[in-house]
Amino acid sequence: MRLTILGGGGFRVPLVYRALAGSEVSGVTLYDTDPGRIAVIRSVLGELPAGPPVRVARDLDEAVRGADFVFSAMRVGGTAGRVRDEAVPLAEGVLGQETVGAGGILYGLRTIPVALRVAERVAALAPGAWVINFTNPAGMVTQAMASVLGPRVIGICDSPVGLVRRAARAAGADPDTVAYDYVGLNHLGWLRSLRDAAGRELLPGLLADSAALGSFEEGRLFGAEWLRALGSLPNEYLHYYYFRRETLAAVRAAGETRGAFLERQQGEFFDRAAREPDRAHALWEATRRGREETYLAESRAASGGWQRDSCDLDGGGYDQVALALMRAIAQDRGTRLILNVRNGATVPALDPEAIIETVCEVGADGARPLPSAALGPAELGLMLQLKAVETATVEAALFKDREAALRALALHPLVDSPAVAARILERAAERP
Repeated sequence: MRLTILGGGGFRVPLVYRALAGSEVSGVTLYDTDPGRIAVIRSVLGELPAGPPVRVARDLDEAVRGADFVFSAMRVGGTAGRVRDEAVPLAEGVLGQETVGAGGILYGLRTIPVALRVAERVAALAPGAWVINFTNPAGMVTQAMASVLGPRVIGICDSPVGLVRRAARAAGADPDTVAYDYVGLNHLGWLRSLRDAAGRELLPGLLADSAALGSFEEGRLFGAEWLRALGSLPNEYLHYYYFRRETLAAVRAAGETRGAFLERQQGEFFDRAAREPDRAHALWEATRRGREETYLAESRAASGGWQRDSCDLDGGGYDQVALALMRAIAQDRGTRLILNVRNGATVPALDPEAIIETVCEVGADGARPLPSAALGPAELGLMLQLKAVETATVEAALFKDREAALRALALHPLVDSPAVAARILERAAERP
């Protein structure tokens, strides 16, 4: 298998490469618009256990030509763009976050045109390739790319698999053998069933056990009382919706947004590693650890303040999801994974072409969403509203349509006024 990584100078590329050691991947091509960053990342890769040979492409066409899999992990506008995406909404009194709310919409407007160009070049130069999309906002970017690539683009995220594994451990089950029902949109999903290898349903017992809920991240984030009222385990990003007031207050009190922290932290890493390439891996590992320790810090502060467990500091898991997905397709394994794919008939209220995040069976023909229990009205309503936001964002990005952009912002449940939405658009259009 020949793998191309777009965003090859990204900070988390070593996690992907580390997962490839001993795999069927025969070669890795990196492509990035920043040659300095990609040089640093190559220094880090050179200190990892031997993996497939690595080469750097000079342009996008060279990168994707002949690839079997294209892993898209771009950050259009860099971390500076993320800082602005988060700061502009906060200046208007609403949440600024990379993928959620107004910040996610601004990021999508900037990213979707670039993602579409990638999709077009893959379709032209590697029509048999599968695109694995991790570029955020992953749901709407996958939706846009699917208009060109159809089912040959599949979105991935590490949040759902992390939730399943943590819930399984808390329920006393083996995370590698449990079955589960999970459905929603990217960063907006719910775990509604968790069964052990013998088929016993574990979720009601877990929800009834306050001590068990307090033993893992989502249980601490949302609290036992609210989880029992919901009757499910939400994706961690739903904290922004269910506890919007507390999270906004925590973000404001932090004095520095997540984007500003990462821009400073990663800027220091890349600068220092460029000067000391022989220490690139050690510097990367220390920086990665700090990044993971501070993940969702504002939500943890809003829910009482607590440190992440050591088992959750290994780097997320999207790298393992990507490798499992590639293997399932290449070897026709029939593997079950939570992925971002076309809805089909899984959620009847949504368009069959809409991208949702749910449990899929993956084989040589790609990912097929499995049947899912009906959603409750609250969950379905939130999904429908957010899918309308995503659709309007894609339309705005494709056609430079300000009315569609205004509709996307004003319809988002975390933006509380069309007037605020209009001012966010105006601020975002200003030069930094």
